[in-house]
Formats: sequence, C-alpha cells, structure tokens
Amino acid sequence: MRLVRHPVLCNYYVTYRCNAKCSFCDIWEKPSPYITLEDVAQNLRDLKRLGVSVVDFTGGEPLLHRQIHEFVGLAHDMGFITTLTTNCLLYPKYAEKLRGKVDMLHFSLDSSEKEVHDRGRGVACFDFVLESIRVARELGERPDVLFTVFRENLADLENVYQQITRPNKLVLILNPAFEYNGVDAGEQLTSEELDYLSAFGKRPGVYLNEAFIALRRDGGNHVAVPVCRAASTTLVISPSNELVLPCYHLGEKKFPIEGRLFDLYHSTEVQQLAALEGRLPACEGCTINCYMQPSFAVETSKYFWQALPSTLKYNWDKGTWKRMLTR
Repeated sequence: MRLVRHPVLCNYYVTYRCNAKCSFCDIWEKPSPYITLEDVAQNLRDLKRLGVSVVDFTGGEPLLHRQIHEFVGLAHDMGFITTLTTNCLLYPKYAEKLRGKVDMLHFSLDSSEKEVHDRGRGVACFDFVLESIRVARELGERPDVLFTVFRENLADLENVYQQITRPNKLVLILNPAFEYNGVDAGEQLTSEELDYLSAFGKRPGVYLNEAFIALRRDGGNHVAVPVCRAASTTLVISPSNELVLPCYHLGEKKFPIEGRLFDLYHSTEVQQLAALEGRLPACEGCTINCYMQPSFAVETSKYFWQALPSTLKYNWDKGTWKRMLTR
C-alpha cells in the first residue's frame, strides 16, 4: 500500500566536479558547471510546494561550490532537512560557514588505515577526515562517518568503530557498495559477509538500513515486480538546472527546469517517464542505496518493515524527527 504519493527527497547536484578520484565512482570524470543561487532559491520554493522534506546537496564534491553554505542555509531556513556528504578535503575551510545548517553531515571514511583509505579515494584525504572530525566537534556539530563497505574493507569496520567513531561519539553509517554505469564495485558480499554486516549494524552508534541487506539477498530490484520508486519519491536536479529522470545513474532524459519545476514535474512527459521507475532494462538487479532508501519508506512492503527500526533509531539519535514534526 502506498503511504506517500509525492516526492520526499531531492538529490541536488551542485556540481559534478570532484577533488578526489574514487575507484568506485566515475562522476569526477565529467565536466560540469556550478548551480546558481537564483536557480536554487526558485527550485527550493517549488520543492516545498511539491512536498519534498529532505534536500541532499551532493556532487561531485559539494564543498567545491563556493556558495554551498548559502544553499544549505537557505534550505535549512525554509524548513527542509538538509544533508551533505564530503570527502573532507575542504571541510575545515567551510566548517564555520556550514555550522548549524546541515542536519545530516556525513564524512566519508572507508578504513582506519591512512594508506588504504587514500588509495581508494585516489587522493590523500584521510588526515583531513580526522581533522574535520576535530573541527566539527569543537563547533558543536555531530557529523556521521559514512563507511562504504566492500569485501576488502569489511574486516576494518571494527577498527573504525573502536578507534574513530565511538571515541568521538559519532554515528557510523554502513553504506554497502553498489555498481552503476559499469563502474566496478568489486566482488559482491557473500551471504556470510552480509550476516556479519547485519549483526554489526545492530551495535550502539551504528546505522545500517537492514532492507539494504534483504534487497541484496533477493538479487536487487526486479523489473517484473519493481521495488524502486526513484522517480516518484526523488527529484534529481543537475548542475545545469535540469530535472533528470528516472534517476541520476540512468539519466534517460534531462528536462530544462527554467524556473518551472513544479509544473514540469506534473507534466505529462515527466509523469509518463516516472511511471517506468524500476521497470527499465537497466533497473534489473539495481541496489543503489540513495534511491532505495526513499523507495522503502513510501509504501508498506517487507522492505518497509525491515527498514523502519534502523531508520527510527537514526532519526531519534540525530533529532531530525523533531524538525520533521515542525516543518
């Protein structure tokens, strides 16, 4: 049964540019403009009319945009739940300007060992993550550590938990790796490794959407009976101010927004394409977390009930439920 029939999330790409070269991502290879404050302001007004509650400012590396603090500040003041993920190379520079404006601030860290993390990210950023944690805590911020899980770093979860997140009283978010656009995410986790990850996710101070584990055991999205609701739950806006459908990773079609996001979203052409969510050939086997998370939340299914306990646990810990109630 569908619980919510309007989009709840906007993935707002402020730029595709990135100052890292992660082995599991190809976005840094793309040329890209930067979004403008004027377009952001207009689109946020339309997102509010559409019922969106969460705006994720993303990239690329979102902190490469010199006005990123203005974007998140505007969204925050309008009552949106704001999220931002960074590799931390620029966070110490922007920390003061971002203070109090990002509800869910994520620092990417994939190993407790500097050499391992930096090799995977293609740039020396491990020390910047640790420095960013120190700076954020001094400012009273509560960032999360986002750990992208591969077979090769699964064994390092314990060290990151014991040495970094627990001593700093931070939430450790487990982000199982996924494949897209032909990018090799490495060998898939075995059933036993998924068991280990699931058990780890039940620890204090750890967040894992258990539905991600169930979806992987089920072979991902199936086009015959899709669980993906990417296009109806999530609006993707490009740095060129385009509405991208059905999701960023497929990008079947891009619609120029031109100050009319609300009407564009409700147009026949957009809705017809949105109706194909999870049913396109490339959707078979998909497990992309950022689209499955809202998909699980808008209709009752086994994934909804599996996701609910961990989602409530995280939102309670971060206090975002209070902002949702007072939007």
